Amino acid sequence: MNLPNKLTVLRVIMIPFFVVFLLFNILGDADKWVALGIFIVASLTDMLDGKIARKYNLITDFGKFMDPLADKLLVCSAMICLIELHRIPAWIVVIIIAREFIISGFRLIAVENGRVIAASYWGKFKTTFQMIMVILMIADIPQLALVTTIIMYIALALTVISLCDYIIKNKDVMSGDM
Repeated sequence: MNLPNKLTVLRVIMIPFFVVFLLFNILGDADKWVALGIFIVASLTDMLDGKIARKYNLITDFGKFMDPLADKLLVCSAMICLIELHRIPAWIVVIIIAREFIISGFRLIAVENGRVIAASYWGKFKTTFQMIMVILMIADIPQLALVTTIIMYIALALTVISLCDYIIKNKDVMSGDM
Protein backbone atom coordinates (compact mmCIF):
# COMPACT_ATOMS: atom_id res chain seq x y z
CA MET A 1 0.00 0.00 0.00
CA ASN A 2 1.51 3.35 -1.03
CA LEU A 3 1.66 6.52 1.10
CA PRO A 4 -1.41 8.27 -0.37
CA ASN A 5 -3.52 5.16 0.28
CA LYS A 6 -2.15 4.91 3.84
CA LEU A 7 -3.18 8.55 4.41
CA THR A 8 -6.66 7.74 3.14
CA VAL A 9 -6.93 4.77 5.52
CA LEU A 10 -5.62 6.95 8.37
CA ARG A 11 -8.41 9.46 7.65
CA VAL A 12 -11.00 6.71 8.08
CA ILE A 13 -9.38 5.52 11.32
CA MET A 14 -9.52 9.07 12.74
CA ILE A 15 -13.30 9.34 12.34
CA PRO A 16 -14.40 7.47 15.50
CA PHE A 17 -11.94 9.46 17.61
CA PHE A 18 -13.30 12.67 16.11
CA VAL A 19 -16.90 11.66 16.86
CA VAL A 20 -16.11 10.68 20.46
CA PHE A 21 -14.43 14.00 21.21
CA LEU A 22 -17.15 16.01 19.46
CA LEU A 23 -20.11 14.34 21.16
CA PHE A 24 -18.90 13.13 24.54
CA ASN A 25 -17.66 15.20 27.45
CA ILE A 26 -14.29 13.58 28.09
CA LEU A 27 -12.00 16.57 28.59
CA GLY A 28 -14.59 19.24 29.41
CA ASP A 29 -14.30 22.39 27.32
CA ALA A 30 -11.27 21.02 25.49
CA ASP A 31 -13.33 18.34 23.71
CA LYS A 32 -14.49 20.54 20.84
CA TRP A 33 -10.94 21.78 20.23
CA VAL A 34 -9.56 18.22 20.19
CA ALA A 35 -12.35 17.22 17.79
CA LEU A 36 -11.57 20.27 15.66
CA GLY A 37 -7.87 19.37 15.59
CA ILE A 38 -8.63 15.80 14.57
CA PHE A 39 -11.01 17.00 11.85
CA ILE A 40 -8.46 19.48 10.48
CA VAL A 41 -5.68 16.88 10.44
CA ALA A 42 -8.01 14.38 8.75
CA SER A 43 -9.02 17.03 6.20
CA LEU A 44 -5.39 17.87 5.49
CA THR A 45 -4.65 14.20 4.78
CA ASP A 46 -7.22 14.48 1.99
CA MET A 47 -5.30 17.30 0.36
CA LEU A 48 -1.93 15.68 1.01
CA ASP A 49 -2.76 12.22 -0.31
CA GLY A 50 -3.98 13.66 -3.59
CA LYS A 51 -0.93 15.87 -4.07
CA ILE A 52 1.47 13.02 -3.34
CA ALA A 53 -0.44 10.60 -5.58
CA ARG A 54 -0.38 13.02 -8.53
CA LYS A 55 3.21 14.24 -8.03
CA TYR A 56 4.72 10.76 -7.76
CA ASN A 57 2.28 8.99 -10.09
CA LEU A 58 0.91 6.86 -7.26
CA ILE A 59 -2.70 7.00 -8.40
CA THR A 60 -4.43 3.66 -7.88
CA ASP A 61 -7.95 2.32 -8.36
CA PHE A 62 -8.06 1.82 -4.57
CA GLY A 63 -7.26 5.53 -4.09
CA LYS A 64 -9.76 6.65 -6.72
CA PHE A 65 -12.46 4.66 -4.95
CA MET A 66 -11.44 4.95 -1.29
CA ASP A 67 -10.36 8.62 -1.18
CA PRO A 68 -13.83 10.03 -2.00
CA LEU A 69 -15.40 7.42 0.29
CA ALA A 70 -13.12 8.47 3.18
CA ASP A 71 -14.10 12.11 2.53
CA LYS A 72 -17.79 11.18 2.60
CA LEU A 73 -17.39 9.24 5.84
CA LEU A 74 -15.51 12.08 7.51
CA VAL A 75 -17.80 14.91 6.41
CA CYS A 76 -21.07 13.00 6.82
CA SER A 77 -20.07 11.80 10.30
CA ALA A 78 -19.27 15.37 11.25
CA MET A 79 -22.54 16.74 9.86
CA ILE A 80 -24.63 14.10 11.63
CA CYS A 81 -22.90 15.01 14.89
CA LEU A 82 -23.51 18.70 14.17
CA ILE A 83 -27.25 18.00 13.83
CA GLU A 84 -27.20 16.59 17.35
CA LEU A 85 -25.35 19.71 18.51
CA HIS A 86 -28.00 21.91 16.79
CA ARG A 87 -25.48 23.60 14.50
CA ILE A 88 -26.80 22.50 11.10
CA PRO A 89 -30.35 21.87 9.89
CA ALA A 90 -31.12 18.21 9.25
CA TRP A 91 -32.64 18.95 5.81
CA ILE A 92 -29.29 20.24 4.55
CA VAL A 93 -27.53 17.12 5.79
CA VAL A 94 -30.20 14.93 4.14
CA ILE A 95 -29.56 16.61 0.77
CA ILE A 96 -25.80 16.27 1.14
CA ILE A 97 -25.96 12.62 2.19
CA ALA A 98 -28.50 11.81 -0.55
CA ARG A 99 -26.04 13.20 -3.09
CA GLU A 100 -23.32 10.96 -1.66
CA PHE A 101 -25.51 7.86 -1.95
CA ILE A 102 -26.42 8.71 -5.55
CA ILE A 103 -22.76 9.20 -6.54
CA SER A 104 -21.78 6.01 -4.69
CA GLY A 105 -24.44 4.14 -6.66
CA PHE A 106 -23.06 5.54 -9.91
CA ARG A 107 -19.57 4.46 -8.88
CA LEU A 108 -20.67 0.93 -7.98
CA ILE A 109 -22.41 0.46 -11.32
CA ALA A 110 -19.36 1.83 -13.12
CA VAL A 111 -17.01 -0.51 -11.22
CA GLU A 112 -19.19 -3.49 -12.19
CA ASN A 113 -18.55 -2.45 -15.79
CA GLY A 114 -14.78 -2.11 -15.31
CA ARG A 115 -14.72 1.65 -14.96
CA VAL A 116 -13.65 3.84 -12.05
CA ILE A 117 -15.17 7.31 -11.77
CA ALA A 118 -12.64 9.64 -10.17
CA ALA A 119 -13.60 12.77 -8.24
CA SER A 120 -14.33 15.82 -10.41
CA TYR A 121 -13.29 19.40 -9.73
CA TRP A 122 -16.86 20.23 -8.69
CA GLY A 123 -16.73 17.33 -6.24
CA LYS A 124 -13.41 18.56 -4.87
CA PHE A 125 -14.76 22.12 -4.43
CA LYS A 126 -17.83 20.66 -2.73
CA THR A 127 -15.69 18.65 -0.34
CA THR A 128 -13.47 21.65 0.43
CA PHE A 129 -16.44 23.89 1.26
CA GLN A 130 -18.09 21.16 3.30
CA MET A 131 -14.89 20.75 5.31
CA ILE A 132 -14.59 24.51 5.86
CA MET A 133 -18.25 24.58 6.91
CA VAL A 134 -17.70 21.77 9.41
CA ILE A 135 -14.61 23.48 10.83
CA LEU A 136 -16.55 26.71 11.36
CA MET A 137 -19.49 24.85 12.90
CA ILE A 138 -17.28 22.89 15.29
CA ALA A 139 -15.43 26.06 16.34
CA ASP A 140 -18.84 27.69 16.89
CA ILE A 141 -17.51 31.25 17.10
CA PRO A 142 -20.45 33.68 17.44
CA GLN A 143 -18.66 36.45 15.49
CA LEU A 144 -18.41 34.10 12.50
CA ALA A 145 -22.06 33.00 12.51
CA LEU A 146 -22.92 34.87 9.29
CA VAL A 147 -19.79 33.61 7.51
CA THR A 148 -20.60 30.08 8.68
CA THR A 149 -24.15 30.35 7.30
CA ILE A 150 -22.90 31.67 3.94
CA ILE A 151 -20.33 28.85 3.68
CA MET A 152 -23.06 26.33 4.57
CA TYR A 153 -25.23 27.49 1.66
CA ILE A 154 -22.26 27.58 -0.73
CA ALA A 155 -21.45 23.99 0.30
CA LEU A 156 -25.08 23.03 -0.29
CA ALA A 157 -25.09 24.67 -3.75
CA LEU A 158 -21.81 22.96 -4.69
CA THR A 159 -23.30 19.65 -3.53
CA VAL A 160 -26.18 20.02 -5.99
CA ILE A 161 -23.95 21.36 -8.79
CA SER A 162 -21.46 18.51 -8.38
CA LEU A 163 -24.31 15.98 -8.43
CA CYS A 164 -25.60 17.42 -11.72
CA ASP A 165 -22.05 17.42 -13.11
CA TYR A 166 -21.58 13.71 -12.23
CA ILE A 167 -24.93 12.74 -13.72
CA ILE A 168 -24.33 14.65 -16.95
CA LYS A 169 -20.74 13.40 -17.39
CA ASN A 170 -21.59 9.80 -16.49
CA LYS A 171 -25.11 9.33 -17.87
CA ASP A 172 -23.78 6.44 -19.95
CA VAL A 173 -23.25 4.51 -16.69
CA MET A 174 -27.01 4.30 -16.17
CA SER A 175 -27.85 3.61 -19.81
CA GLY A 176 -25.35 0.76 -20.09
CA ASP A 177 -23.55 2.42 -23.02
CA MET A 178 -20.13 2.22 -21.40
